[in-house]
Amino acid sequence: MQLSLILAAAMFCGLSSTHTPAADPGGYKLVWSDEFNTDGAPDPAKWDYERGFIRNREPQWYRPENAICQNGFLTIEARKERVPNPGYIAGSSDWKKSREFAEYTSSCLITKGKFEFKYGRVTMRAKIDVRKGSWPAFWMLGANRGPVHWPACGEVDIMEYYRGNLLANAAWEGSGETAWDEAKWPVAAWGGETWAGSFHEWEMIWDENSLVISVDGKVLNTIDIKNAQNAKKGNHPFREDFYLLLNVALGQNGEEIPVTHLPSRLIVDYVHVYQR
Repeated sequence: MQLSLILAAAMFCGLSSTHTPAADPGGYKLVWSDEFNTDGAPDPAKWDYERGFIRNREPQWYRPENAICQNGFLTIEARKERVPNPGYIAGSSDWKKSREFAEYTSSCLITKGKFEFKYGRVTMRAKIDVRKGSWPAFWMLGANRGPVHWPACGEVDIMEYYRGNLLANAAWEGSGETAWDEAKWPVAAWGGETWAGSFHEWEMIWDENSLVISVDGKVLNTIDIKNAQNAKKGNHPFREDFYLLLNVALGQNGEEIPVTHLPSRLIVDYVHVYQR
């Protein structure tokens, strides 16, 4: 285990999480959850990983080693660390192949192929890093990737943070460009790093008509999905199955990544999915 992850785990030795999902008054039943109560790597029956350079020309190299469970918490850590790119091709015009090295590493956990669902109530209790350069996210992508690529597969950002703002978004295939329903909330208004020093609970309630995303009971965005039909495919992505993702990216759209702000950690107490 990397020393920095050992130290991160040690920070929470006195916080051992023993949370048990409570009965839901809205008639929902727990159908999937992870309390991260087993020390070591995340449960392979529940999580897979993205690997390598993935999207948005982001600088971090995704790999399983940057995620660890300790004392009832999952820690995903992005750090300054040079690793070779095995797919490197000198002179390539493909951004994933043109970089001989990655200068940063992180993890992106996914439930694709292990747990996919349609509609329900999703909750996550977590602590996020809101310093410059950090880009943590808890989000969903449409499971029907096959011939249906992003944005037609659909995307929902339950928790996304970058450049001073907490976001709650949905995206699908618009006419000529990606269609977004976005909401941005400056965390400075809530206390900035002081606010981020505590755990918070994010929630998404999803049915055939809407997505309601909130944090600590405060509604961040109510997304009307009745008319979110893909322009070319003609399908309604938000009436199809999705899978979950947890990750820490860095340097959104070229944002500076101060060395003093690394490592950047997303610390998760639990993730729950309920359905009626």
